[in-house]
Amino acid sequence: MAKLFTMSLIVAVSVQVVCQIFKVFLYSIRDGKLEFSYFFSAGGMPSSHSAFVSALTVSVGLRGGVNTEMFAVAFVFSAIVIYDSFRLRGAVENHARILKKLVDRHPEVDSGPISEMVGHSPLEILVGLVFGGGSAVLLYLAGL
Repeated sequence: MAKLFTMSLIVAVSVQVVCQIFKVFLYSIRDGKLEFSYFFSAGGMPSSHSAFVSALTVSVGLRGGVNTEMFAVAFVFSAIVIYDSFRLRGAVENHARILKKLVDRHPEVDSGPISEMVGHSPLEILVGLVFGGGSAVLLYLAGL
């Protein structure tokens, strides 16, 4: 039973790290300079939230079975995180865009940095789901 948790956690964390590294390269190419700050960003392509939880859920399902309480917990956890990354964080991202426009019009307001990269689009979530779930399947088939 301990191996189930250990390997599922390793798979999920590995997928999370790979997604964040990918963001560094993708957005650094877009911006024309290497930006390590994207490693710690909450939004963008792919959704590391979706990749992380889908990797965990698929790994738990493959290793322990889909007819288990652990899979049910992982699935519900995943659904909540994915919903949050789209709806709630999407709303926060929209508010950040509006605030940034207001601050740009009123330079006397000292707001500090406002990040617009908070939520995820449906495509970013889909890519995260496919990458996370697919990675979990591939690692399982590889015996890891």
